[in-house]
Amino acid sequence: MNVTIKDVAKAAGVSVATVSRVLNNSSAVLPTTAENVEKVIKDLDYSPNFLGRNLRKCETKNILVIVPSTDQNVYSQIIKGIQDAASPEYDVLISTSYSYLNTEMRLLNMLFNRTVDAAVLMGTQLDAETLNELNSRYSIALCCERVEQANVLTVTCDNEKGAYDAVSFFAKKGFDRIGMVTTSNRVISSVDREKGYMRALSDNGLSYDEKLIYHCSYEYTDGFAALDYFWDMKNPPRAVFCISDLLAIGMTKRAAERGIEIGKDLQICGFDNISLSSMYIPELTTVAQPCYEMGSLVVKKLLEKMTTGKENNETILLPHRLIYRSSAPSDDGLTDN
Repeated sequence: MNVTIKDVAKAAGVSVATVSRVLNNSSAVLPTTAENVEKVIKDLDYSPNFLGRNLRKCETKNILVIVPSTDQNVYSQIIKGIQDAASPEYDVLISTSYSYLNTEMRLLNMLFNRTVDAAVLMGTQLDAETLNELNSRYSIALCCERVEQANVLTVTCDNEKGAYDAVSFFAKKGFDRIGMVTTSNRVISSVDREKGYMRALSDNGLSYDEKLIYHCSYEYTDGFAALDYFWDMKNPPRAVFCISDLLAIGMTKRAAERGIEIGKDLQICGFDNISLSSMYIPELTTVAQPCYEMGSLVVKKLLEKMTTGKENNETILLPHRLIYRSSAPSDDGLTDN
């Protein structure tokens, strides 16, 4: 039979309330009484049902984080920021949806049945209407990827401006044919980075050429095919902006195999500033997202919203940074790690 708190109270000769105070380390219990209750708990091998107790209080002290993939290095620093901001009051449960809507909804059952107090979604498959409905009933927030028309607390970076700055950097260096490697998967960050590319071309007086756009997936090996696509052109671009570091590093690897000197024959800029971007040779020029800060801020804002009860459905765009390295050095020769 399972031992209950009532059994402990009866054996110790105290009230259930006193046992509860001992379990919560309350100072409102005499030391001798607390010692007696603790002995009875040990003798009876009693395990308190903290989950059940927290559910009755409508809190579990758990936050669910759903990521679309474990392959993207960029998520690691976001998750670290989330964990640091949540600790020590909340535990963080991390699950992967693999970009399947059914999987995401199944994971969100933890929110619906109050196994977790809140959920942070990165790269959600849910549409704005569904997100708005969920937000009216539960504590949720978006991080890294925003959703158009979603009236939900969102923390991300300005992807369009980051791409704009990278492509403008190439334009100001005198490149008039600038390629872009983007994805066929139309996630909002990719779309925003494409918009930044287009706007930078226009603002710098450069014409748009659809042949200079290569569509693929996020796979590292797609960077190989992108390099071959551009370099086999009759008039290849001498500068390429990639919407992810993995694609840029794939291009760099393939260029080395073909004897193309990156940084001289071809300049490449990525996006994200994953750890590998500064380890690879040549080191990758990239647009750095403030990943840790995004994770930390989204949890702070979410917990503030949960504590005060005040609605906060703002979209916060944190500043990016263009980091110059060997794959596309700055004109003054400076590098920044």
